Amino acid sequence: MVDLTAAPDMLRTADGRPLKAALAQAQRKAKWRAFFLVLPLLAFVVLTFIVPILKMLERSVNHDGFSSNAPTLVAWFNDHPATADIPEDAYAALVTDLQQMQKDKTAGAAGTRINYTVPGTISVFKSAAREAEKLQPPYKDALIASNKMWGDPLVWVAMRNASSAYTSDFYMVSADLKRDAAGNLVRVEDNQRIYVYLFVKTFVLSIVITVACLLLAFPIAHLLAVLPMAKSNLLMILVLLPFWTSLLVRTSSWIAILQEQGIINDLMVWIGVFSEDGRVRMIYNQTGTIIVMTHILLPFMVLPLYSVMRVIPPSYARAARSLGATSWTTFRRIYLPQTLPGIAAGSLLVFILAVGYYITPALVGGADGQLISNLISFHMNKANWSMAAALAAILLAAVLLLYWLYDRLIGIDRLKLG
Repeated sequence: MVDLTAAPDMLRTADGRPLKAALAQAQRKAKWRAFFLVLPLLAFVVLTFIVPILKMLERSVNHDGFSSNAPTLVAWFNDHPATADIPEDAYAALVTDLQQMQKDKTAGAAGTRINYTVPGTISVFKSAAREAEKLQPPYKDALIASNKMWGDPLVWVAMRNASSAYTSDFYMVSADLKRDAAGNLVRVEDNQRIYVYLFVKTFVLSIVITVACLLLAFPIAHLLAVLPMAKSNLLMILVLLPFWTSLLVRTSSWIAILQEQGIINDLMVWIGVFSEDGRVRMIYNQTGTIIVMTHILLPFMVLPLYSVMRVIPPSYARAARSLGATSWTTFRRIYLPQTLPGIAAGSLLVFILAVGYYITPALVGGADGQLISNLISFHMNKANWSMAAALAAILLAAVLLLYWLYDRLIGIDRLKLG
């Protein structure tokens, strides 16, 4: 028994311990018990989510393809400052490394690393490695005679920057930048600027898809919210039906519908809207990407809107109309503001999914409808892990920035997803 008549600091439990200490110990035990209960989930999240992201970020700034295979030249770079005129001893160090690369069969790895910033150097490294044993001093003249790229200052700037395993070169390339002969960052030529264009295109198309989903989902969600429960449940099944159908099947269906000899074009020709020679190309381009992705992502907009709309009392609208408000005023000043958390949540969800979508643009986008995710996949298939990681890291940073803006403007605590 606890003596409640004593002073608070003098309260004790039945076994004589101070009550305050006993409560503190009980709270610590409860916290540890809760920690051990969530420990399996925490370990799962760390191993499958946090660790891969950290590994991706590390890979985006780490590539030892050149630094580990050209130790002699790397040592020369560390001992000598950058100069416009490369001396003979630097070329001698390079030849020493090329000879060892030929023995170890690593010339391709070293050349690949330099090729990321100076295209066309893979074959130069391989060829020079094969001929390295036959080269005679002066090595500078011999290497330049074998291939004039060895006299290009850009190659030496690239090799100096690659002499450390950790580099920002992949982020530089992702921003359509390169280094000039002096080592300064400059923009690449117009016909080589693809990454910034694809990033902008990805975000613009994602915004278009998000707006299209919002315009289509708003009346659907409103209808679901105001219909009787029996009819609403039936329509909700139709909304959820795409989740039970393979994504590949849905995408293939759209290919059959939108192609030039597809259902829509055949119908338009049959009713006389199009001529046989005037069929519209709606697939394997940006139009196809927008249409198909809007259909696939539409349920992700409907569900957050419905979760907000179903709890809005109809009496609010009736009260506004009884006080003389028009239908438009009632919608604009009464109904719409109450749906903003659902609009924001659905837009955030659809936009993030659209930014990182890969399968649909790959199947229906053609060359014109590709997104940055397709380019990331391309680099991964080519085993250019560092470049793919840099692009993915930039995409991740953009999504986190959007998440931060949502929190600042609306608040994560108001996020309603269903």
